[in-house]
Amino acid sequence: MDTESHRDLKLLEAVEKDSRVTQRGLATKLGIALGLTNIYLKRLVRKGYIKCVNVQSNRISYLITPRGIAEKARLTYEFMDYSLHLYGEVRQHLRAVLQECAAADRRVAIYGRGEAAELAYLSLKEFGLEPVAIFDVEGGHEFLGMPVRPLGEHTQIEYDLMIVATLERPGQQVAALVNDGVPVDKLFPLRQEVPPRRRPAPELAKTGTGDDG
Repeated sequence: MDTESHRDLKLLEAVEKDSRVTQRGLATKLGIALGLTNIYLKRLVRKGYIKCVNVQSNRISYLITPRGIAEKARLTYEFMDYSLHLYGEVRQHLRAVLQECAAADRRVAIYGRGEAAELAYLSLKEFGLEPVAIFDVEGGHEFLGMPVRPLGEHTQIEYDLMIVATLERPGQQVAALVNDGVPVDKLFPLRQEVPPRRRPAPELAKTGTGDDG
């Protein structure tokens, strides 16, 4: 599922759940700029998935239409199918590495505390491993009964591998972790980046070497 379809689904879900939600609230839920949220909403209105209702002179309410409900159902099915395939790929990718970690008695930490972190934790347990630490940007939380440490404390923990527990494209997050001092050779993103295809080199024109006269 591409980013645009996923945002459409999130917007339709949010509007169906609360017709009084504001554009600012939607922007916060999606983690995108307010202006971009406005563009997405206008596009959904044009397609007939959402309609705007003026409830006050300065207040707009968003209502999902029957057509929007049908589109949300279609996108939900698409997202579930996509998620199942993605989870399968991630799990296979993770198991191969954790098998090596278990054999070499390597110490594994997890960065993150969402669903992807739960997947990483369960995979660790399958191989008889326990995470040496759970990190996040800020500490003070708990993850499956374990304290979550702020990332700044990663130098206080001995670890050989840090699983970057996100199902999003990991490029920006990996760059941020490296910027915060985490050695790049210790980082293991759950999701592999697919390298862009190289364009074939253009064929060099064959030049003749015949005599002129």
